Parts: sequence; structure tokens; C-alpha cells
Amino acid sequence: MKVIISIPAYNEERTIGRVIDEINQVMTKTNYNYQIVVYNDGSIDNTEKIAKAHGAKVFSHKINRGLAITFQDEIKELIKLKADVIVHTDADGQYKAKHIPELISKVEQGYDLVLGSRFKKGPSYLPFLKEFGNKAFAKVLTKMINVPLTDTTTGYRAFTLDIAKEIKFINSFTYTQEQLIRASKQGFKIIEIPIESRKTRASKLFKSPLQYAFKAWINILRIYRDYDPIKFFGSAGLLFLILGFLLGLFIIAKVIMTGTAGGVPRVILTALFFFTGVQLISFGFLADMNQK
Repeated sequence: MKVIISIPAYNEERTIGRVIDEINQVMTKTNYNYQIVVYNDGSIDNTEKIAKAHGAKVFSHKINRGLAITFQDEIKELIKLKADVIVHTDADGQYKAKHIPELISKVEQGYDLVLGSRFKKGPSYLPFLKEFGNKAFAKVLTKMINVPLTDTTTGYRAFTLDIAKEIKFINSFTYTQEQLIRASKQGFKIIEIPIESRKTRASKLFKSPLQYAFKAWINILRIYRDYDPIKFFGSAGLLFLILGFLLGLFIIAKVIMTGTAGGVPRVILTALFFFTGVQLISFGFLADMNQK
């Protein structure tokens, strides 16, 4: 079995060497055939040089493209390297390398995507708002994909070559939730294990927790729209139909009691609710047909 431990990095000269060394210390004690790959996202410091000096294979963007694009380009290269199992971790040292064999072991047991949860074992060291938001995302995604999860935004994960080949991304902000939703919809087996994490520097991905939450929710809705359009558009359409029905009942009652509808605008609004509801449900069926 060929295992590739992949690390996206952007200006991580202070930690990248230590992260690679820690991984080597853990993996040399196993029987796995492994390789460490660093995808340098246009760093302007010595990240690339240090990663190579510590024995990693390095791919690089000429300019900074962001984590989501880097992850997608990283996957393309790993497919070419024909990895059986891909372990994805961070370059800042947040995730302890000792859990890598545990992640791989779950893949060997038949799981396709294995997550390392920061919220099952010890402190996560995340700011309160970010931890609260991550747990909220986890509850929503758990209901959406029907898989019990506590940490859906973790970057510490192991997955098979099939996951790498089959999951196509549309997300320009974060890959974590998208990979989960798409893997679930495509029938892959998902599980998470408890991990210990470390306190690290502030995130480079977003300026504030509110900005992160807004973008993440937008992306979740986009993914859900694409993978279950009947339910996505149908739910919204049904809401409008119910509003139209209730307002229609009110108008009928008004006519019976007073002999008048109480004004043309109410009738127009009722018709508008019904028309919008039917249109949204139609959108759902049309989008579903286009997926076939």
C-alpha cells in the first residue's frame, strides 16, 4: 500500500521542517510505504527550500491561489503519483503526526474518508466563535448526510484514491464540507476518529469568524443545491405553496364573513405565492433531470 502524506503550505518556513520531521519519526516506525508531498501555494519565504531540505517532494504555484484551489491541484498531482491512501494535514503543526497510522488503519478497515476530530479528545485550542461555528456546521452536515460527525472542517483526514478521483469540486473557499457532502452523496463510507491538536497561529483563511461562517454557509447551500435539487428547490417551493394556501383560506373566510376579499393586493399576493412555489418545484425537477 502506497501512502502519501500531503501538506499544503503558504509561508510556513517556521514550522514546515518540524512538521515533516515529526511525520517521518512516526511513519518510519510503521511498515507503510510512504511519501511526504508539500504543495507550496506561492510562498514568498523559504517554505519550498526547507521542505525539500527535509526530504519532501514539492509542487508549487507561482502565485498564491488559496487553500481550496491548492487542494484541488494537490489532488491532481497525487492521482498521478498513484497513492492508495492520501493523508492530508496542515503545515502549521496543529495536528499531531502520531494519529496518521490511526487514520490509515480506518481506511484499511474499509472506510473511504476518515476525519480527525478536534472536539472528541482534549481541547481544540480554537477561538470560542470558531469552535462554536464548527460545531454548528457539524450538526447541520450530520443531518444532511446522515453520518454522525463532530468536526466537519478539520483539515486532518485520510481518504482513498477513489475519493480523490471521483470527487469534483466547485468550491472556491473551503474544500472540507464539500468533500464530505459529495462523498456521502456518492455512497462512500465516512467515519471520524478523535485526535489531539495544538494551539497555532491565527488562521490565514479568513479575517473574522463571521466572514468564514457566511462563506461556508453559502458554499454548503450551493453544494446541496447541486446534489439534491428536488429537495433544495422543493422545500422552498412548498413553503411558498403553504403561504399561498394559508392566505387563500384567509381570503375565502373574509369573503364568507364580509362578502369581500379585503382588497386586490391580497389576491395578487396569493397568486404570486402559488406561482412562485410551482416554479421553484419545477426548477428542482429540471435540475434533477439535467443530472441524469
